[in-house]
Amino acid sequence: MEEHVEMLGRAFVEHYYHLFDNDRSSLSSLYQPTSMLTFEGQKVQGAEEISSKLNSLPFDQCLHSISTVDTQSSAFHGGIIVFVSGSLQLAGEEHHLRFSQMFHLVPTLQGSFFVQNDIFRLNYG
Repeated sequence: MEEHVEMLGRAFVEHYYHLFDNDRSSLSSLYQPTSMLTFEGQKVQGAEEISSKLNSLPFDQCLHSISTVDTQSSAFHGGIIVFVSGSLQLAGEEHHLRFSQMFHLVPTLQGSFFVQNDIFRLNYG
């Protein structure tokens, strides 16, 4: 069972960061009206608000490089907690920025998942 959770978590991470780096506007499809995002301490709720926040970030292109992906099944039936660490590089910038991000994935009636909770932080130091 945990192997299945690990596989789903890793597949989600690949999908999420591929969309973020190549087609950020389509990330809205991963969220629902109940979804919550905390981005560097700023809280946003709902797919439209989250999409608006992510699309208003002050850079057009970036490249995520994932270092670790940790997964756990959550108490919510079929849910998955995914914790990611890695770095991102903004276009034209020489230095990589370290980050951590946590997702709580919840199954949909259609058999896929949506992001119920998303917490993102840059790691300084």
